[in-house]
Amino acid sequence: MRVPFGDLKRQYEAHAALYDETIRHVLTSGRHILGRELEAFEREFAQYCGAPHCIGCASGTDAITLALLAHGIGRDDTVVTAANTCVPTAAGIGATGARIALCDADAETALMDAASLDNALRETGARAVVPVHLYGQPAGIDAINAAAHARGAIVIEDAAQAHGALYKGLRIGAHGNTVCWSFYPSKNLGAFGDAGAVTTHSEDIARCLRMLRNYGQERRYYHSIPGRNSRLDEIQAAVLRAKLRMLEQWNARRRVIAARYRASITNPHTRFICQPTHTTGCEHLFPLFCAKRDAALQALRDMGVECLIHYPVAIHLQEACRGLGYAPGAFPNAECLCAEELSLPMFPELTDAEVDHIVMSVNSVT
Repeated sequence: MRVPFGDLKRQYEAHAALYDETIRHVLTSGRHILGRELEAFEREFAQYCGAPHCIGCASGTDAITLALLAHGIGRDDTVVTAANTCVPTAAGIGATGARIALCDADAETALMDAASLDNALRETGARAVVPVHLYGQPAGIDAINAAAHARGAIVIEDAAQAHGALYKGLRIGAHGNTVCWSFYPSKNLGAFGDAGAVTTHSEDIARCLRMLRNYGQERRYYHSIPGRNSRLDEIQAAVLRAKLRMLEQWNARRRVIAARYRASITNPHTRFICQPTHTTGCEHLFPLFCAKRDAALQALRDMGVECLIHYPVAIHLQEACRGLGYAPGAFPNAECLCAEELSLPMFPELTDAEVDHIVMSVNSVT
């Protein structure tokens, strides 16, 4: 048996008639940018998340950039994020002109460590923090908010992997912070191309975001602030509306698969991350950690199980980020996590037989 890491074709084929009709409806409407589908998706996704406002944009990376700019973060400012996140988080910060600073991850959860964050805030005087809900597991929002607010910094969450995840019984997006979302095709809620959004509880921030994504326009041809072109188009908005109705069903299946992995994988050479208390993840990815990661990765591939790594190189060790000034060893937990992580297949259309094969394969790795 060969098991793919992901298979978007399966999801399309299961709902092809719905998707085809959804796209046809947009094409025949004659309105392809900033129309009714986007307005409806923004309203529906905001309601799903428990936030008053949602502003669609072109990508998750743009969402981070626009959110920071809307909060007044730019050149001469510093923004802290986690060292073991994906590069797009850092890219979104860097696009504002702000300096990127890093903090370490918690070794057990792989999420932002509040004590390391406090040190980074104290040393850099950063004005903003971007915690990442990595792998679909909510970071410790309360502790992060407390550390940031004590140092006069705002918190803008990166929820690119956290659609439908819960912290203390509320979905990510409902806790008061501005939150950035990606709808990259492989996400739990994925478009048919790049797409993103920002949710916020502030009417003023929402108004600013709507201008920033559309050349700074307050109304047509009247530009109040410097802006850019970062609009979520009507086709993607319509597809996301259709998929949003199925998100909870898909997340439930992901949680069933994750529970099976945790209950049935008994290989002593592997370990799971600890799930934070008071949280329910949406299981965007299922990370497994092992000291001999590369050998395990190859062994699983030889048994037909396609796995990926999220992420092999910590931010401060990336060639493009040498200018940040961090040396190897600066963030030991993040570096260890990056050296040992591999991700098992995790998507709702995985069959029980495929899950059985994955479990058997992992348990046989030496």
